[in-house]
Amino acid sequence: MTDSAFAERRITWPASLEQAGSGDVTFCNSNKARPELRRTRAGAVFVRGLDLADVPQGVAALISEKPQTAFALAGAILAPDAMRPSGLTGETGISSAAHIDAGAHLEDGVIVEAGAHVGKGAEIGSGTIIGAGAIIGPGCRIGRNGNVGHGVTLQHAILGDHVILHPGARIGQDGFGYAPGPAGMHKIVQIGRVIIQDRVEIGANSAIDRGALGDTVIGEGTKIDNLVQIGHNVRIGRHCALAGQVGIAGSVTVGDGVMIGGAAGIAGHLNVGDGAQIAALSGVGTDVPAGARWGGIPARPMQGFLRDAAQANARAFGKKTRRKGEEGQ
Repeated sequence: MTDSAFAERRITWPASLEQAGSGDVTFCNSNKARPELRRTRAGAVFVRGLDLADVPQGVAALISEKPQTAFALAGAILAPDAMRPSGLTGETGISSAAHIDAGAHLEDGVIVEAGAHVGKGAEIGSGTIIGAGAIIGPGCRIGRNGNVGHGVTLQHAILGDHVILHPGARIGQDGFGYAPGPAGMHKIVQIGRVIIQDRVEIGANSAIDRGALGDTVIGEGTKIDNLVQIGHNVRIGRHCALAGQVGIAGSVTVGDGVMIGGAAGIAGHLNVGDGAQIAALSGVGTDVPAGARWGGIPARPMQGFLRDAAQANARAFGKKTRRKGEEGQ
């Protein structure tokens, strides 16, 4: 089918390779997905040039060096309401069942759902939604067009514009700071703040501690998954990605564009350089250079980690083979 045959095709919705129909757009960006690509019934598909031969007859191929990114941009146009959580109760203003302190300042267009509480001196920008049961502590400042999900607690915090906090996130509680003494553990004062810059998204049930004496900072455009723990005084750069169950101990500095895989842990007072990548399930105990790719426990350069893992598997396989041979004697 020629390109001109697709000129009148109407695409209205994003979908997966498996579920896409004739009015949907989808994407394929890996060799593993090629079998699904060959079977797709989508109206159009974003693909790399090397996958063009696997696009079925009748499906419009949209060639891109980064198919997933292209699909994300298309999805934002086709399904704009899915780009930001909606309110839980459907209210369009300040609920009569919400509590707004007389000393709080809300710009026009703020939505506060039932059961939410906004404390004294808090400031909230226009277009922001405060979900049902959320607690906004005294003096907190929230920018415009944000979303604070239901059940979120926010204290000692300043948020920029377009910030999304998913349900159950805990922002600005005391960090884990204690000093041992003759009578046991003595609490170290926690008097800092949490600064969350523009377009940050924080997943459900994640916790970001306030700084002890300084501030905890989350840089512009950073995306944090569910169930992530970020300790006091941590500074995370711009446009980072942290997958679920990552744990970062206090006073760590993370550069710009860093990617950290699920369930990785980073010990306190370390530096992770710009553009570094840390594999899932890693345990980081030393500084990570900019642009490095590390993995393992303890975390080390990926080449060495993979070599060590291969040698360990070879030893384990050899022992298993010998045992089987011994059983046959």
